[in-house]
Amino acid sequence: MNRQIKSTSFEKKNSKIENLEISLEKKLQQLHPKKIDLSLNRITKLLNKLGNPQKNIKNIIHIAGTNGKGSVLAFLKSLIKESGYTVNTYSSPHLINFNERINLNGKNITDKFLESLLDMCNKKNNGKPITFFEMTTVAAFLAFKKKPADYTILEVGLGGRLDATNIIKKPIISIINEISIDHTNFLGSNIQQIAGEKAGIIKKKIPVVVGKQKNKARKIIKDVASKLKAETFF
Repeated sequence: MNRQIKSTSFEKKNSKIENLEISLEKKLQQLHPKKIDLSLNRITKLLNKLGNPQKNIKNIIHIAGTNGKGSVLAFLKSLIKESGYTVNTYSSPHLINFNERINLNGKNITDKFLESLLDMCNKKNNGKPITFFEMTTVAAFLAFKKKPADYTILEVGLGGRLDATNIIKKPIISIINEISIDHTNFLGSNIQQIAGEKAGIIKKKIPVVVGKQKNKARKIIKDVASKLKAETFF
C-alpha cells in the first residue's frame, strides 16, 4: 500500500512539472515557431534584462561533442564531489523529468524553485521570440547564481558555437568529446563543418581537452585552438 501511495505521489509530481514544461514550450513556440534556431542574440538580450547571472558562476567546465557528453559530465561530477567540492550541472535531454537538467550539488532542482525561475524568465522576456532551450538555459544560470557551487558543468545542447550555453566567456576548461555526423541541417554536411561548429566553444587561452577524433575533425579543432592560443590536450 505504501509503495502504491508513494508511486502515485511521484507520478503526480512528474505530471505537474511535465504540464509546466509542455505549457511553456507551446507558449514559446507561438513566439518563435522554430524549435531549433541557433543564435546567441535572443539569450543575450534576456540575460541582459536579468543582470547577466552567468557572470556570477565560477569555475565552469564546458562540454561539447556528438557522443558521450553525458558520460563525461557524470564522471566529472562524481570526481569533483569525491574530492570534497560542490558541483552544479546543466544537461539535456532529461531521462525521466525535466528537473534532472538542472542539478544543484547532487539534487535535482525542485518544482517550486524551477517554476519561480521560469516565471521570472518569462516575465522578463515579455513576449519576445525565444526558444525553449534558451529559456531553460537562462533559468539554469539563475539557479546557479542563487545556489552557487565550487564548480559548474555545462553540457552543450546542440553544436557549440551558437549554442545557448556558449554565452559564457571564461570557462576554466573546454572539453570536446568524440565528433561524428549529426544534425546536418544545423551544423553542416561534413565532419569538418560540424567540427568547426563544436570547436566554437574554445576560448582564447583557455585549455581544451579533446576526445578521440577522426583526423579531419582533429585538424579543425587543432587549428581553431592554435589561433586562440588555447593549450590543447588530445
